[in-house]
Amino acid sequence: MPFKDDETTVEPEIVDRFDGGFGWFAHPGETMQRASHAIDFGDGVWIVDPVDAPGIDAEIEALGEVKGVAVLLDRHERDAAAFARRFDVPLSHPPYVDREFDAPTEMLGATLPGEDVEVIRTLSWPGWSEAALYDGQTLLTADVLGNASYFTAGPERIGVHPMVRLSPPQNLRQVNPDRILVGHGPGIDEHATRALDRALNGARRRLPQAWVAGLKSLF
Repeated sequence: MPFKDDETTVEPEIVDRFDGGFGWFAHPGETMQRASHAIDFGDGVWIVDPVDAPGIDAEIEALGEVKGVAVLLDRHERDAAAFARRFDVPLSHPPYVDREFDAPTEMLGATLPGEDVEVIRTLSWPGWSEAALYDGQTLLTADVLGNASYFTAGPERIGVHPMVRLSPPQNLRQVNPDRILVGHGPGIDEHATRALDRALNGARRRLPQAWVAGLKSLF
């Protein structure tokens, strides 16, 4: 199983489906489990950190009219520009997500334009700045949280990124999501706040287990 697969073309695996949104793995066999999402927050569909896949446009269009594409992390440039061009919508990102895109761009402020959705800065490190989206029910993160094999340790259903465990994002303690969606792995939609608390509270304590899991995922 490759860690990352940008070559194999297969039907995407739909994950995280709920009323008003879904996610997909463009390359279901890769260890990274890069997850992309399309969500109707109320005023149109936002496509977040997407990796392209055959037939995925039809799945997105079934949700409603696409309003924009959002990128929450510079490493998640992925195929965002291609989606923005295809749907003829802006590509939006926070000003601290510093990346050039081959598509018209707009800067995100404290909320998604026209939506009651917070844009939360979850990480501010040299070379690594990241945002999350939160509408009071759904928390959508990029890399600080994940559910791929190399993110979780022990009893965790969702885990803090192995490189962030020494200093997990404390502002996520202020949210109480019913659902958590992540950039790597499937999300969770049961007891999500409890799972988030467990991930944050145990991030440092379970760091050795997480690093061992991360090393194993490379082989």
